[in-house]
Amino acid sequence: MNIQSRIQASLESYPPSIRRVAEDVLADPQRMLGGTITDLARRCHTSETTVVRFCRELGLDGFVQLRVQLATEVGRDGAHRGGTDVADISASSTLAELVDSVRYTESLCIEETIESLDLDELARVVDAVDGASRISLYGVSGSGWSAADLHRKLFRIGRTAYCFADGHDALTSIALMGEGDVAIGFSHRGTTTEVVTFLAAARERGVTTVAVTNVGSSPVAKAADLVLQTTVREARFRSGAMASRTAQLLVVDCLFVAVAQRRMEETAEALRGTYDVVRQRR
Repeated sequence: MNIQSRIQASLESYPPSIRRVAEDVLADPQRMLGGTITDLARRCHTSETTVVRFCRELGLDGFVQLRVQLATEVGRDGAHRGGTDVADISASSTLAELVDSVRYTESLCIEETIESLDLDELARVVDAVDGASRISLYGVSGSGWSAADLHRKLFRIGRTAYCFADGHDALTSIALMGEGDVAIGFSHRGTTTEVVTFLAAARERGVTTVAVTNVGSSPVAKAADLVLQTTVREARFRSGAMASRTAQLLVVDCLFVAVAQRRMEETAEALRGTYDVVRQRR
């Protein structure tokens, strides 16, 4: 996983001193290339030891390795953008630059999500969904769109799936579920209280719980039996329901196609039937 994406995915879980270091690195990766560990520690009002701890949290040996990794990423980012800055758009950005910035960020989130997707975990989710008597899906705001998209896909191939826009309705659905059923919660940052409550209630009833989130150590992930993690690097105007939506829909499509493949003839017949009934009434 890209170092900047890895930092962003873990940002919420860092203690304050390490988080200051992480935020400084994300704010201006280019500045890191010519600076020293002392410069970074001073800007973040912390010690060089804390900077080293931050590097080790990322699986790196120390500051030098962090700087090398960032140099590689900054160089790659520049190559994608013809040498221009990819950190974020500015008030002076042209329309062409805005479009290219969106293209690059969304392409990056697709590449990194696929590269870091745990295929063994995905296979376990596919097994659970394929064998489920009932599937409940829930997300709030932008993540709710991803839940709704999976619902429509599963519903069209004859799976008993429900999607809820209201938290109380989502919890009510759990009261009618049990072992052999599946509850899938969507939350980009993994901190949405309603989704945590939904998954926790489902787990108490023996339902297999699945989280789709960008943060593997988040409360939503901890409330789930299985976790499908996206990889999204956010920026000022690309946070929330932009690149995160693209990554979630990518995971949704991978899950749906894998489930559909399990019963190919049944799936093909269901898709033909649902298409024909609509076409006949146009």
